[in-house]
Amino acid sequence: MDLTIILSAMKVIGYGLGTLGPGLGIGIACYGCCVGSARQPEIAGRLFTNFIIGAALAEALALIGFVVAMIS
Repeated sequence: MDLTIILSAMKVIGYGLGTLGPGLGIGIACYGCCVGSARQPEIAGRLFTNFIIGAALAEALALIGFVVAMIS
């Protein structure tokens, strides 16, 4: 096999694994939001707002990784 093909494949796999972190972050944040809403239903609206902001920030990291993978 050609070395450039192997390096390109490893680069794409690496960038793909880089999106694992934001995915786990969103999952953990969603879990915390669900647990918090179950324990104190009166603050569910505030928790959901904070969850959406946090999920958007975590998802931005995944989008940046995707764009870098497509550029290189």
